[in-house]
Amino acid sequence: MVTVPAGRVTLSDRRTRRSWPVELAPYRLAAVPVTRALYEEVTGERPGTARGGRLPVEGVSWQDAVRFCNTLSRRAGLTPPYRLRPGGEGVEWDASADGYRLPTEAEWEHACRAGTTGARYGPLDEIAWHRGNSDERIHDAGGRRPNAWGLYDMLGNVWEWCWDVYDPEVYGAYRVLRGGGWFDEHWSCRASVRRRSHPSLRIDDVGFRLARTA
Repeated sequence: MVTVPAGRVTLSDRRTRRSWPVELAPYRLAAVPVTRALYEEVTGERPGTARGGRLPVEGVSWQDAVRFCNTLSRRAGLTPPYRLRPGGEGVEWDASADGYRLPTEAEWEHACRAGTTGARYGPLDEIAWHRGNSDERIHDAGGRRPNAWGLYDMLGNVWEWCWDVYDPEVYGAYRVLRGGGWFDEHWSCRASVRRRSHPSLRIDDVGFRLARTA
């Protein structure tokens, strides 16, 4: 995992034309999304349709990702960060826990930008798999150039679940997705782009990345 320095990031939403700043303490973020090999090792399951251990796992819901974080944390002797309520709809995050977790939306964007201020941290074809260069399929994690902080695939390949609720007044429990995917046009693969999905849905271009509180 990569230690991400403290900083300030300004999030924005095109639909509401709203922006808001977030101050962040240092934290740790995995250099690549969770792979199929790691997911199968921890859970015994092989979700999605693509095959290859180095591919980012996809076809996993937000709820699946939360459960994976807790299981991996226990295996590593760490405190699981999430408390799941009966039925799977409600999840509480213990921010004091030292286990593996999903990044917040602000943590994700701060890490993606790695000190840059533009739409992307480098030329898109060099840093991301997107519709224009992916042959419309997922690719092994870490195959494109990383950003300045050593993080791969922050844009393209698979969208990544974040902890945050997208807009509870309009979309209820829907959670935030970031980063763009292998089937997305170039305009979706930008540091500021937000997408949403219900926490129970499994989609073939959505995976996740691990974070830890420093």
